[in-house]
Amino acid sequence: MATTHFIVHDRTDTVGVIVVDGGVKKGEQLTGWVMEGDGTVKIKAADDIPLGHKIALKDLKKGETVLKYGYDIGKAVAAIGKGRHVHVQNLKTKRW
Repeated sequence: MATTHFIVHDRTDTVGVIVVDGGVKKGEQLTGWVMEGDGTVKIKAADDIPLGHKIALKDLKKGETVLKYGYDIGKAVAAIGKGRHVHVQNLKTKRW
C-alpha cells in the first residue's frame, strides 16, 4: 500500500494537508487521498512542507479563492504554483 502524504477532503479543494510525520521534502513524489469519492492524486512537492501545512493542488493566481474542506479559507496574495507550500506567506483571510 502506498504512503498517504496528504489528505484532500473535497473534490473541489485546491489544497491538501500534509499528514506525514516530519513533513515532505522538495522534489518528493507525493500521493494524496481524496476523501470524497475515495480517490488518489499524485503531485510533486515543489517545496519542503511541514506536517499539518497545505500543498497547492493546482496553480493558483494572485487573488484566487483557496478551498479546503470544500470551503473558502481565504485568497492567494501571491501566485502559488502547483506543489508549493500554502501558508501565511501567500494566503490571507478575506475578512481583513
